[in-house]
Amino acid sequence: MKTSDFYFDLPKEQIAQDPLENRSASRLMILHRTTGEVEHKHFSDILDYLEPGDCLVRNNTKVIPARLYGERADTGATIELLLLKRRQDDIWETLVKPGKKARTGAKITFGEGILEGEIIDVLEDGNRLIQFNYDGIFEEILDKLGQMPLPPYITHKLKDKNRYQTIYAKYEGSAAAPTAGLHFTEELFDKIRAKGIKVANVTLHVGLGTFRPVKVDDVTKHHMHSEEYFIKPEDAAIINETKKNGGKIICVGTTSCRTIESACDENGILQASSGSTEIFIYPGYKFKIMDELITNFHLPESTLLMLVSALAGKENVLSAYEKAVKEGYRFFSFGDAMMIVD
Repeated sequence: MKTSDFYFDLPKEQIAQDPLENRSASRLMILHRTTGEVEHKHFSDILDYLEPGDCLVRNNTKVIPARLYGERADTGATIELLLLKRRQDDIWETLVKPGKKARTGAKITFGEGILEGEIIDVLEDGNRLIQFNYDGIFEEILDKLGQMPLPPYITHKLKDKNRYQTIYAKYEGSAAAPTAGLHFTEELFDKIRAKGIKVANVTLHVGLGTFRPVKVDDVTKHHMHSEEYFIKPEDAAIINETKKNGGKIICVGTTSCRTIESACDENGILQASSGSTEIFIYPGYKFKIMDELITNFHLPESTLLMLVSALAGKENVLSAYEKAVKEGYRFFSFGDAMMIVD
């Protein structure tokens, strides 16, 4: 299986640069995985594809304003920092640009000295460990100095930080948003619950590994970066009870999918647990617990497109994407949505 098997042409003008004013006004493509048939809807129509007794599984991680701009203490040169993962206390794994001169011992100042950092290690993959020093509360300083870590294909400035955050975001720790959830509103969730559909939460702190390009020709040789997750007993119980009673488990986004597939045993029972996952789902994978998926339209040759293809079939997915391009759908983080059903 080659990475190039998952390529498709996408005009740049179809990459969504701004979120819609109304979250649930985006378009929704329904892909029937058994037949490959597609339907063109709006996201608010999703209620028609959810049945009483089903369960929506959503990732309640919260994006931190993880992009920082600082200056090298010795030269004054501008440094861009992306916080990836808190290793311990005030030591973070980061992505540094430009990285060539960001050697161990280099010091960086942010916000005219409100925050200072020192590179204490250079990791194998080029990421840096940085020890931060400051007075006060780190999260408050980050909220003041940091920017939302929008993907590089979004060039417009985000006017409202909350628009790169789901309305149910709760636990801080992500370097990127679980973007399928951006389409939901409180009003839509009220209607979902009123119809008898359960909602369960899991938490996976999204790292950049999910979005890094696949640089090997052979898909099976790609290695995913580790991401932290946790699942509470009450949420595992909701999901397991739904499955036991014959309801469908419908994941909101690939991160929710990866979380429950990682924490599920071979009998299809979800375990309340916490840990890290490097799960890489591509065609040939047998899903243990997820039945259907709500997701956005993903980048060509990406691990996310491979996951979607594992559920719906590569030919069906690429055919649907071709139709989405022709129909003018908006792609990627702030774009339109797809629901994969039986």
